[in-house]
Amino acid sequence: MAVAMAAMLAGCGEAVVGPDATAELPAVWREAPRASSAEIGRDWIEGFGNSELARLVGLADLDNLDLAAARARIEAAVAQLTVTAAGSWPGVSGSANTSKTVSPGTASSSSPPFTSRVGDSHRLGLSASWQIDLWGRTRAGVAASEASLEATKVDLEAVRLSVTTALADSWFQAAAAEDRLRLARENVAVAERTLAAIRRRFDVGTVTALDVAQQESVVAGQRAAVPDLETQLRQTRNSLVVLTGRAPEALTIRGGGLGRARLPKVGPGLPSRLLVRRPDIRGAELRLAAAAANVEAARAAFLPDVSLTGSAGLSSAFLKNLLRPEAFAGSIAAGVTETIFDGGAREGRLAQSRAQHAELAANYRKTVHEALADVENALVAIEQTRRREALQGAVVEAAQRTQRLMEQRLSEGTIPITTVLDAQRTLFQAQDTLVSVRLARFRAAVSLIAAVGGGWVAPERETPPVRRPMVLGGTDRS
Repeated sequence: MAVAMAAMLAGCGEAVVGPDATAELPAVWREAPRASSAEIGRDWIEGFGNSELARLVGLADLDNLDLAAARARIEAAVAQLTVTAAGSWPGVSGSANTSKTVSPGTASSSSPPFTSRVGDSHRLGLSASWQIDLWGRTRAGVAASEASLEATKVDLEAVRLSVTTALADSWFQAAAAEDRLRLARENVAVAERTLAAIRRRFDVGTVTALDVAQQESVVAGQRAAVPDLETQLRQTRNSLVVLTGRAPEALTIRGGGLGRARLPKVGPGLPSRLLVRRPDIRGAELRLAAAAANVEAARAAFLPDVSLTGSAGLSSAFLKNLLRPEAFAGSIAAGVTETIFDGGAREGRLAQSRAQHAELAANYRKTVHEALADVENALVAIEQTRRREALQGAVVEAAQRTQRLMEQRLSEGTIPITTVLDAQRTLFQAQDTLVSVRLARFRAAVSLIAAVGGGWVAPERETPPVRRPMVLGGTDRS
C-alpha cells in the first residue's frame, strides 16, 4: 500500500521548498556608518533622552487601539488552531430518546373490529467516529495553523514597532513646530524693532514712506505665519495623543522643542541580522511556511480517507428494562473512501495552494529586498542630514551676525533699507530651514531604528520548517 500511495503522490508533484533569503543578503552595508556603535535594543526610545516621549510610548503600548486589534487577532488565531487540531481526535456524541407510537388497527386488519396498537421505545447510546490521519493531511493543516498563529504573534510586534515609531515621529514633528513657532515670534520682535528704527529715520527725513511700508509688510508677513504654525502644532499634538489610545482632550503634551531630545547612537548591525530582527520579514517567512503546509494538505487529499465508526447503547420497549445487560446493542465499522471523480476539484485546490505559495515566496523575497533598501536609505539620510545641519548652522550664524550689524548700521543711518530687508529675510529663512534639517535628523534616526526591527529578536522556537515532508511507511515520499 505504501508503494501504491507513493505512486499516487508522485503524480501530485514534489513538495514545495521556500526560497533561501540568506543567499541574497550582502555581507556589509553599502552606506557603512561612520563609526561603530552598539546594535539597537528594545529600550531604544530611551536613547532620545526625553522622559515625556518615553512616557507616551509606554501609554501607547498599553492602550493603543491598533495594538488591541492585533492582540484580538492572536486570540482568533489561537481559536482557529484549536478548531484545526480537533480534526485529529475522534468525535464522540451521546443520545437519549424515548418515543411512543400508535399503529392504526386498519393497517393490520381488513374488517372490524379494528384495534390500534401502542408501542413504546427507549434508547440510550454513544457513537464515535475517527477520520484516521494516515497520510498527514490533518497534521499539515495543524502545521499551517501553527505557522499562521506564530505569524500573527509576530504581526503584533510589527504593529508595536509601527506605533512606537509613528508616535516618536509625531513627537519630533510637534517639537519642531514649537521651535518654528518660537522663532516666528522672535522674528516678529526683530521685524518690529527694525520697523521702529525705520520710522525714527522717517521722522527725520532720511528714508521714504516706501521704506516704511516695505518693513511694515515684513512685520505683517511674520505675524501672519504665527497662526499657521500654531495650527500645525495643535493638530500634531492631537494626532500624537490619539496614538496613545486616548481622545485628544484626555492628555496634555508638554513639549519644549527639539532641544529637549538628543540623537542616539544607532548601529544597523549586519545585514544578515535583518532576518531575525525585522518582524515583517519573520511574519512573511511564517506565512510562507503555512502555505507550504497547505500544499502538503492538498497533496494528501489525493489519498484515500480511512475512518472508524462505532456506536453502543441500550434499547428497550419498556423503560424498566432499559438498564438490563440484555438491552445492550452496538456496532463497529471501518471504511476506506477514495474519490474516483470530482471534476478536477482536488487538482484545482492543489494548483491553487501551489500558486499561493509561489505568491508568498515572491512577497517574502520582496520584503527582504525592501528591508535592505530601508536600512540603506536611512543610513544615507542620517549621514547627509548630519552634514547638512552643520552647514546650515553656519548659515544661521552668519545671518545672525549680518542682522546684528545691519541693525547697528540702520540706527546710524549708514545703510540702505533694501539691504536691511534682504538680511532679515535671509535670517528668517535660514533659521526655519535649520529647524527642518534638525527634524530630518531625528526622523532619519527613527527610520533606521524601524528599518532594523526596533531591537526585536525572533525567538528560536518561532522558526518553523519551511518544508514538512510526508512520510509513508517510514520513508520520505514527498
